[in-house]
Amino acid sequence: MNEKKRTRLLQGTVVSDVMNETIVVESARTYRHQVVGKVMRVTKKYKVHNANQQAKKGDIVEFYEGRPISKTKYMYLARVVHAPARSTDEV
Repeated sequence: MNEKKRTRLLQGTVVSDVMNETIVVESARTYRHQVVGKVMRVTKKYKVHNANQQAKKGDIVEFYEGRPISKTKYMYLARVVHAPARSTDEV
């Protein structure tokens, strides 16, 4: 009974950081088509809770599934994997 629930840990690129405490992350996955056999690439956008507002547009982040915060937001930011160098005039 004391089994720990496994959470999905995904990785993606931040597409938008305009909303307050929310970022939009695009995650891509590849799989082999069952009938045709070719490798398919599918992208999906997730709304991720960014409480400390540490992730910015263009960052590569890790996020995980948790309890729902709103109608469409159920993912939480785990960490920023890679943040590209930003210029000083960019805010």
